Amino acid sequence: MPWAEIPSGRMVELPGRGSTYVTDTAGPDPDSPAVVLLHAVGTTGLLTWFPTIPVLSTRFRVITLDQRWHGRGIRSAKFSLSDSADDVAALLDVLGIERAIIGGFSMGSIIAQRTWRQHPDRVAGLVLAATTDRFRGTVSERLFHQAMETSMAALRGVSRSRVAGQVAVDVAAHDPVPVDIHDWALAEFRSTSPWAVAHAVASLGRHHSRPWLRRINVPTAVVVTLRDKVIPAARQLDLARRIPGATIHGIDAGHASVVMEAEVFVPAFVEACTTVHARAADFAR
Repeated sequence: MPWAEIPSGRMVELPGRGSTYVTDTAGPDPDSPAVVLLHAVGTTGLLTWFPTIPVLSTRFRVITLDQRWHGRGIRSAKFSLSDSADDVAALLDVLGIERAIIGGFSMGSIIAQRTWRQHPDRVAGLVLAATTDRFRGTVSERLFHQAMETSMAALRGVSRSRVAGQVAVDVAAHDPVPVDIHDWALAEFRSTSPWAVAHAVASLGRHHSRPWLRRINVPTAVVVTLRDKVIPAARQLDLARRIPGATIHGIDAGHASVVMEAEVFVPAFVEACTTVHARAADFAR
């Protein structure tokens, strides 16, 4: 992927919430529909989506942001999926976008679900990739997330200072003139601390959207990573079948396919976005 295809971004203030790093890549014309892309845990908006943006922007206006506690995202006393979903709506306000397709990968797909749940009037459609309605589906998962949640609760008193201290690390980790894409990717990866990842994982363990999936009333597409060892394909398919009218786009790829198998993932994701947009236009008539 040529370096020139990675878009530049800027820090954007979300009133009353904080500042985050945003990229806003124009589509083929000024009225191109907007797609907001939400990234995976432990990464950044660009690190998850840089292979997808150039292709998707031939049809859509494409927006990414660094979510809370990730990269150059908002610093706060705690991490929550609910706050992260509210950040998406706040960014739409700042950018003057009434409604957008919300796309997400892994953790980003969870936040996309919650964005519809909390702000249904701002969501034109959903594209969920490598997704699930819960993370405590097995005994081992329940034990893991319970232990993670207990550990983070015990350390909550020092979370504010740890997160604030990470800001300096973030600034140092982003070389304004990186040598090549590998240096850039490493800097992006290092810009999110293991501490922040642990808090995000603990929050993901509390996610449970099954009770309201059937109420999702916007066009939805689910990209299923059929060789996924993190979120089993059967769980992804189960979620897709619970959302009324959701289309399923299966790919022979694993959980890191958004970057590591982009040649398979990107065409399927673009197809899913195109399908959702077409259906959303029909809904609006």
